[in-house]
Amino acid sequence: MKLIAFYLPQFHEIPENNDAWGNGFTEWVNVKKAGRIFEGQRQPREPLYDNYYNLLDRNTMRWQAGLADEAGIYGFCFYHYWFHGRLVLEKPVSNLLSDKTLNLRYCFSWANEPWTKTWHGAGGEKEILIPQTYGGEEEWEAHYQYFLPYFQDDRYIKEENAPVLLIYRLRNIPEFNQMIKYWKKRARSDGFQGVYIVSMNVGMEHVSMSRWVNASVDFEPNATKYELYAQSGRDSEILDYNEICTRMLEKPHGQGHFRTMFVDYDDTPRRGTRGMYTVNASPDRFERYLAASVKRSREEGNAYLFLNAWNEWGEGNYLEPDKRWGNAYLEKVRGVIRRETL
Repeated sequence: MKLIAFYLPQFHEIPENNDAWGNGFTEWVNVKKAGRIFEGQRQPREPLYDNYYNLLDRNTMRWQAGLADEAGIYGFCFYHYWFHGRLVLEKPVSNLLSDKTLNLRYCFSWANEPWTKTWHGAGGEKEILIPQTYGGEEEWEAHYQYFLPYFQDDRYIKEENAPVLLIYRLRNIPEFNQMIKYWKKRARSDGFQGVYIVSMNVGMEHVSMSRWVNASVDFEPNATKYELYAQSGRDSEILDYNEICTRMLEKPHGQGHFRTMFVDYDDTPRRGTRGMYTVNASPDRFERYLAASVKRSREEGNAYLFLNAWNEWGEGNYLEPDKRWGNAYLEKVRGVIRRETL
């Protein structure tokens, strides 16, 4: 089973965030200022040894890659941001590309939404900092040219020589079939077997397979949370980890419909009282549901299973060591993978 962990690159300064939030803003700002809003809530979340790292320090990714490899994680899925050729938070993966000594498999998830303040927790109406546009063939070609050096990297994750590319909200793209067709054609001309497109099911917006979309993945806990609300009429900020994970496991998945297992969830550091958090999450429960997800994925004929997330500290959703659990979550992943390969 190939476990791929979603990876947030927002742990370094960028001009866009400094302009919006003040100099020195990174995801750690939200994490450090977090406090307990609801009774029983575990905040703040603190990295082990106060390791508030900077992703522009190349040793940081080397440390992360070592932890992931030891735990048996196959690779990282980096969030990628593209705004009509304007790049945001691209430096960590650019540093990875240039450092061929770093043994780390990876792929991209294109987070194709406008860059807004509410993403970082501001209340009120969404303030769009950078709009998301898509354009036509000229834009698609420019975007493909950005991807190409990564696709050509031997460490980039490929499925039968087709680079794996996730797209966060495929339905937001007016001509997504034409764009994907164009990219697949360009990739074949560069010696690949096309591009392996994975549509992310974020909420109640499952994208039916088209001839150009190869697979889909449920982005959890979001997908199941929205389904739960739709079925029950609930709209609670508190979710039970056991209930969400049980519902995730009960949903049928066919071949090419990948599962996601999540660690924990608490986005109140970003969203304050408008946030959501889970109760009853623990390394032991994570291990149990991860093992069951691996088993189901095998039975369904799928070799990929996604983990949310490697380092979503602002969502309480991370595998990296913290002061509460130490390396326990990574040790649980390692145990599941070792048993699965016996």
